[in-house]
Amino acid sequence: MDVQKRFELVKRNTAEIVTEEELKDVLKKKKPPVAYLGTAITGRPHIGYFAWVLKMADLMNAGFKVKILLADLHGALDNCPWDILDKRFKYYKKIIPLMFKALDVDLSKLEFVKGSDYELSKDYCFDILKMSSLASVRDCKKAASQVVKNVEGEGAKLSGLIYPIMQTLDEEYLGVDMQVGATDQRKIFMFARENHPKMNRKPRIGLMVPMIPGLVGKKMSSSDAGSKIDLLDSPEVVEKKVKNAECVAGNPDNGLMAFLKYVIMTLKLDDKQNFIIERDEKYGGNLEYKTYGEVEKDFISKKLHPLDLKNAVAKEINDLLSLIQKNKKELEKLSREAY
Repeated sequence: MDVQKRFELVKRNTAEIVTEEELKDVLKKKKPPVAYLGTAITGRPHIGYFAWVLKMADLMNAGFKVKILLADLHGALDNCPWDILDKRFKYYKKIIPLMFKALDVDLSKLEFVKGSDYELSKDYCFDILKMSSLASVRDCKKAASQVVKNVEGEGAKLSGLIYPIMQTLDEEYLGVDMQVGATDQRKIFMFARENHPKMNRKPRIGLMVPMIPGLVGKKMSSSDAGSKIDLLDSPEVVEKKVKNAECVAGNPDNGLMAFLKYVIMTLKLDDKQNFIIERDEKYGGNLEYKTYGEVEKDFISKKLHPLDLKNAVAKEINDLLSLIQKNKKELEKLSREAY
């Protein structure tokens, strides 16, 4: 695969890359380039996580070495109780790899890293103190504002200000060329780019993927059960949640259509499969789509009814979660201990 095709694969379904020129340069010169994504072990993972899991799979196919940081200490800085920190880590350690396996990713080519395995080292802790003397309270608060709880108001915690400093240092200590995250990470990415030079280090590329909207409301949130499909939801619960999701005829601005666009249709395209809407013959029979654009066109024109769309999306989500369902007994035990 030539550099341009690798670049296009990395770029697809992204919201922003800072900067594209730096990415092209890394693709040309570094063999292999290294990217990482960190996930703080806070709330229970949901299907929205598949957007970044799929992007990391893209990076692997584009020749990147990929690291997944299971950020236990970041979880504690973002209000995970310290006494259950290790239990939540165990849950993430089991379920996140299963998400990659569900996409047929070879786990032997992935590196999973536990944050506290290196973030408690003497050098890392020294660098936290050093960067804290270079970064202002205002900049730390601004960087953390969309990611960390309790960084505003009278109840603001000091931990929230340490969070972006550590995330910046992770790029250096993991030895990466690029960090990947959702669009809510943008301020931290920019904080990192501004502060690396103060430590005589190069800024890293920041790649952002869109956030999947919730089933209701604007955000699919771990803390709002009604907005998300949990990875452990049974097929029946998935069908019920999808059926009750906001999905107004003719308006594609909703969580189901976003998940269809960024996850389901991307997987269909890679597997050279069509997206099938099953309908009774009396309603016109089945519909088949090769691209998301075709689905959206029919949905806007109201040729495709919301209920038919919901039934098809629920089926695809349950297929995607089937491997996790096979491990549900062990995962539920870990979840009960962690939450």
